[in-house]
Amino acid sequence: MFDEKEGMIPGNALVVDPKKQFRPLSKFGNAFLNRFQCSTVNSPVLRGISIVDTPGILSGEKQRVDRGYDFTGVLEWFAERVDRIILLFDAHKLDISDEFRRSIEALRGHDDKIRIVLNKADMIDHQQLMRVYGALMWSLGKVLQTPEVARVYIGSFWDQPLRYDVNRRLFEDEEQDLFRDMQSLPRNAALRKLNDLIKRARLAKVHAYIVSELRKEMPSMFGKDGKKKELIKNLGQVYDRIQREQQISPGDFPDIKKMQETLANHDFTKFHPLKPKLLEVVDHMLATDIARLMDMIPQEDVNIVTEPLIKGGAFEGVEDQVSPFGYGRGEGVDTG
Repeated sequence: MFDEKEGMIPGNALVVDPKKQFRPLSKFGNAFLNRFQCSTVNSPVLRGISIVDTPGILSGEKQRVDRGYDFTGVLEWFAERVDRIILLFDAHKLDISDEFRRSIEALRGHDDKIRIVLNKADMIDHQQLMRVYGALMWSLGKVLQTPEVARVYIGSFWDQPLRYDVNRRLFEDEEQDLFRDMQSLPRNAALRKLNDLIKRARLAKVHAYIVSELRKEMPSMFGKDGKKKELIKNLGQVYDRIQREQQISPGDFPDIKKMQETLANHDFTKFHPLKPKLLEVVDHMLATDIARLMDMIPQEDVNIVTEPLIKGGAFEGVEDQVSPFGYGRGEGVDTG
């Protein structure tokens, strides 16, 4: 994060700082907070964005080592709040470990935020790169489980000379595309926050229908435990019934397995019945209030050249690469 004074803030101090937004992370316990830290750097890049770096994904025998905290839960918390999620793959190491698979699965529901980066692509020649790209897309297709193909950026994202430079122009075009995508984040921040608000409102409505339906099905006197187990087991049927009666899209329902795990720890008899007036308030907000907020957000005019909000570092000159020496500038072609 940006700060005039460079330093390091440990996790336990970070979650009690009222000026930071990390207080909810205290629920993950000391095992996580002892590893969580914030680096403050006086960099012009960080005036426009903040960067969250995750620890390395474990593979092989290391996967059996317990991290001591809910790693996927932490990922889900950050995924709900960030504007962009970048998954890094090395061109010479494409294996998706079990922990990496669980991490990607934790990002479901945020597919619009995900970008894939195939890094160190200069370490292989153009024929191998074609095979590696195909293998990556095949592996991601099994994990992401979406018909839409995620955007993949291919390149070598460091300042060292390329080992195989036959794909130099491709790498530099991809690098420019990635930086432009990141530079668009501050401009569209308000619209994305509004989008997240709409998403949460729709999820809250569906959650209310599910909880009230489960409460309605519970007996008043005997057999509560047995009925609870039956409802959890047949939660898919409950989803189908609500979907038909309320005309709700299947994509608005929470994941069945996660919902079953959560419901197992709750007493259904303590759930509140559905309150139609509250749902009417939510519907009015979505139909009227959100529309007014949309009108208040200034739309970006593609014909107007706006000043980039992320400056400095590798973002310098992203919009100005049209020169005879535009390619290979990072290796000193046009210095001096």
